[in-house]
Formats: sequence, C-alpha cells, structure tokens
Amino acid sequence: MSEPGSRRGRVHDAEGAREAILNAAEAVFAEHGFDGARMDGIAAEAGYNESLVFQYFGDKVGLYVAVMKHADQEMNLLQAELFAPLLADETIASDARKFKVLLETIVGVLFDYMAQHPRLVRMLTWEQAEGWQTYKTIYEQFSPDDIEPLDKLFNKAKEAGLLHSDFSPALQLTMALQVCLSHLTWIPMYQMMQPNEDFSSAAVLARLRTYVINFIVAGIMVDSTETYSQ
Repeated sequence: MSEPGSRRGRVHDAEGAREAILNAAEAVFAEHGFDGARMDGIAAEAGYNESLVFQYFGDKVGLYVAVMKHADQEMNLLQAELFAPLLADETIASDARKFKVLLETIVGVLFDYMAQHPRLVRMLTWEQAEGWQTYKTIYEQFSPDDIEPLDKLFNKAKEAGLLHSDFSPALQLTMALQVCLSHLTWIPMYQMMQPNEDFSSAAVLARLRTYVINFIVAGIMVDSTETYSQ
C-alpha cells in the first residue's frame, strides 16, 4: 500500500512533488481554464494524492498563483541575465541605437518565452477571454519588483526625445507582451490565410519574431526607421 503523499508506491521528495504538481496544474489550467480545472484532475495528472496538492498549495487559487509565479520568476531571471550588461551603460537612455537594442532584447525575450511556453499562452488567453476575472483576485501578488530603475530609464529616454509615450514602462511592456501573444495565438489563422507557407517551421517563426520586434519597437520609439537608417 502506498504511503500518504506517495507516487506510484514511492515516497515523494518535496521538491520533486511540487514540481510535478506545478507542471500538471499548468497543463490542466491551460486545457480547461481556471474555472474548468479540478484539483482531483490535477492530482491525477501529477500522480500524487489530492491531499498533498492541498497541503502544498492550500487551494486552487493558491496553486494557480504558484503556477503564474513560477513563470514570472523564470522570465524575470532570464531578463535580468540579458539586461544586466545593457543597463550597465549609463548612456543607453540617451543613445537611440543603444536604447533600440535594449527594446529589441526585451521584446525578443517576451516573444521567445511565450513561444517556448504554449501552456502559459493558453492560460493567459483564457484570462483574456474571461475578462481577467481570476487574475483580478491575485493581481496584488504580482507587483513588479525593481521597477524603479526601469522607470528612470524610460523617463530619461522620454526626456531625450526617444519615446512616443509617457505611459509607464510596465504598461508599455504589457502591451508588447499582448502583441507577442496575439501573433502566437493567431498562427493557425495565418496558416489558413497563406496555406502555402509553413507556419510551423522555425524559419517562419523567426520571420514572425523579427516582424513583431520591429513592429513594437517602431511603436515605442520616435522615428525609429529614419533614426537607424542613418
């Protein structure tokens, strides 16, 4: 007989169990949305007792938050690693070419992460379709960390005449994320519109990525096409 909280007759290790439950939860939330997901279904998908899921995460909301925070932390770590060398340059907010590289890097990270995590894309699409009702209840738990340096950077870029808008960086980057999501979720529609193009290929995805980056950066920066052709 299996011990409580065990998996396939083996006593679980806490870290491995949490990871398996989070992975299963992501799959179930992506397939059914928050309202349609069931804790017993998540437990079955993970291969652990349902009681262990409640023990680790409290309830369905707590598990949903954990899944979202896991993705958020991964993306923040990836961004920090890529942005550190760029942000170390004190002239970046006044140099159009350097600031463009920063924005291209940011948008590229957003696009790549979403492309590599289709389950997260589905979860966010569910949220959007349902008016972000679930996310509203947990939003305060996702207050952006260390946003002040980015605020200062964008303010300097605005003063230097590089930006169209004085919207906060968080809002502008959220808009950029939405464009990335839209492109990725509409790929099946693109395939129907251009049946002779293989939209499942890495080459076409790379072209879409380039288009999205250029589209977003041109919208954020003032006269970007003219500035960078000189």
